[in-house]
Amino acid sequence: MSTNEPSSPEPEGGGTPPSFDKQPPPGGGSPYDTPPGYGSSYGAPPGGTGGSPYGAPPPSGGHGSPYGTPEGGPVPGMPPLGKWLNRIVAKVLDFVMIQAIAIVVLLPFARFDNQDGWVGSTWLGYILFLIYEGLMLSRDGQTLGKRLMKVRVAMLVDGSPPNPSAAWTRSATFVVPALICCGALWWPIDGLFGVFDKPYQQCIHDKAAKTVVVTTV
Repeated sequence: MSTNEPSSPEPEGGGTPPSFDKQPPPGGGSPYDTPPGYGSSYGAPPGGTGGSPYGAPPPSGGHGSPYGTPEGGPVPGMPPLGKWLNRIVAKVLDFVMIQAIAIVVLLPFARFDNQDGWVGSTWLGYILFLIYEGLMLSRDGQTLGKRLMKVRVAMLVDGSPPNPSAAWTRSATFVVPALICCGALWWPIDGLFGVFDKPYQQCIHDKAAKTVVVTTV
């Protein structure tokens, strides 16, 4: 009988015992590491410096919005809408000034001790106001009253000063109906339309000219 006992786990025939450990790939590192040259699907893209795989967010433009839109403006890049009280006061200041000029112009030619003199000065004031607004708004969007009240007229599409066509359309729409048939009744109708208009608070003359009234600095 043989007295030899197996003294090692070596299989018969000799050789190295099998190992069940995962061997690292050449060059070191974990066998589950990402191959060189490829970023994680949730990390930096290949060749990047980290961050989202979709790139950096668009620049804010300094206004907190990725599109650089100032808060409160009717369209991107436009100042906030003008306050309603400022708009009314500006219009009244302009109209009173023009009516005073009309009276002074007619003073040598009309008698103001009867109704004819006042009617004549009113009609002349309407005509002068139409010309005054058309010229002033086509220049920079402001009359003297609007400048004092820190508002201006702007094109709705981009906030630029009204072009001559828009300026004269706006002025004519405000004055001509009152001049022809409706008298001073037209202006409350025109103005109240803007109170309820959303979202740009456009009066009828703004609708006709495609303009809005915005604030100035």
